[in-house]
Amino acid sequence: MPQPSAPRKTRGRPPRISREEIVATARRIVDEGGVGRLTMRRLATEVGSTPMAIYHHVRDKEELLVLLLDDYAARTLRRPEMPARPRERVVVAATAIHEALAGCPWIVEVLTADDLLATSALWFVEQIVDGLVECGLPPDGAVHGYRAIWYYTAGEIVVRATAARRRADSERATYREQVFGALDPGELPRLARLADRWAPLTAEDTYRAGLQALVDGLLTGR
Repeated sequence: MPQPSAPRKTRGRPPRISREEIVATARRIVDEGGVGRLTMRRLATEVGSTPMAIYHHVRDKEELLVLLLDDYAARTLRRPEMPARPRERVVVAATAIHEALAGCPWIVEVLTADDLLATSALWFVEQIVDGLVECGLPPDGAVHGYRAIWYYTAGEIVVRATAARRRADSERATYREQVFGALDPGELPRLARLADRWAPLTAEDTYRAGLQALVDGLLTGR
């Protein structure tokens, strides 16, 4: 008696995915390995789908990064109570941005492209620009002032995060520590005297003091 044939296997459709699932998975990938590890192919693999299915929800990687920025801003950026004095509003708004971004350096890596932004963070930009205008800068000068504040903020976060990552990846002395350990006091007397303290001094958190000095400099001679 002939045996019944085995049922033919069908591939079927990939499981349904949502935009929320895509954003959450993309966030996990960049949290673990940085923006460079985020590709549509890897994202599709992580959610158990196909790149084509991902493209039904997001146009391209750039749109996905914008979604990540908005998601992060919505979860972490909290509008602080703003002081009455415009100079202090500038400092408080910039400090709030710094505190939110310092815990997630990959966000800064995306934002330094300078053409991607989280629209929900524009309130903070408004506070900085408006505060500088109220302090006496013309609107164009206020925009330039905001740019200087942003460059300082982003640069401080990126340098600190990169240095921390390099120290964590190796138990050996860093190249800078090797160089400073062999400075010639005759040629570089000031640096040689500070060499032993250079690393801990530069590791101190002086962001707010630097920010206040920067704002004061922007407003000098207004």
